[in-house]
Amino acid sequence: CWAPPYPTSSRLRFSCFLETWLANMATRTILLVDDDRELRKLVADFLSGHDFCVQQASGAGEMRAALQTTRFDLIILDVMMPEEDGLSALRKLDPASRPAVILLSAMGSEVDRIVGLEIGADDYVVKPCNPRELLARVRAVLRRTDGGQSGQRELQFGGWRMNLATCELFDPGGVVVHTTAKEWNLLAVLAQSRRRVLSRDELITRTSGEDVDSFDRAIDISISRLRSKLAQRDPREIIRTVRGEGYGFAFDVSPGVRE
Repeated sequence: CWAPPYPTSSRLRFSCFLETWLANMATRTILLVDDDRELRKLVADFLSGHDFCVQQASGAGEMRAALQTTRFDLIILDVMMPEEDGLSALRKLDPASRPAVILLSAMGSEVDRIVGLEIGADDYVVKPCNPRELLARVRAVLRRTDGGQSGQRELQFGGWRMNLATCELFDPGGVVVHTTAKEWNLLAVLAQSRRRVLSRDELITRTSGEDVDSFDRAIDISISRLRSKLAQRDPREIIRTVRGEGYGFAFDVSPGVRE
């Protein structure tokens, strides 16, 4: 019920781990709840290779025990589990304090999805699924809920501000700069990677979950358009090109919170 991910080199896995360790401000913690041990391992390994800290639970009881000791940003919760199913487990969670929840289920009818969403799930993913689709949905849910209960999280660099809760970009004068979803995702990934250079393949995968065989020129075009918009407000180089390697961020990035 899980489509194997594309091959990831050990170098890329180590690079993702090192980036997460050095830039823990960008780390998100996920609780993966599924009674299928092999599936849990596949999903956990894939998400861990993309800068997420993943803890596993085999059922609803272990999930509740983990929630008592650890703060999670997201729960990926299987619906079909013995003893207590995922829908029942979700109903028992306090909606005011629980993390975001993505339901994962082999039941993919419209009625099943509606029921899952109506009882409080943030998204519903049908098995079998492409791992990149799950990754994209995880990122989308976290973007929507990233403001949290303590205010709207921001990234700040060179006088610019990125509001991660509302997906708004403000120039040094405080004026909103309108970007497409693709441009926003590219800028967010580069900013959260700090000054680490990202290859085109990494940018394609981390911004949209597309196949790594996608046309590399599409990234170059998106970067060029984004640079043009930024240059209209600020002549400084914000995105730098490293020949033969990819793109990196030219500014130091710091977190910020607007209450």
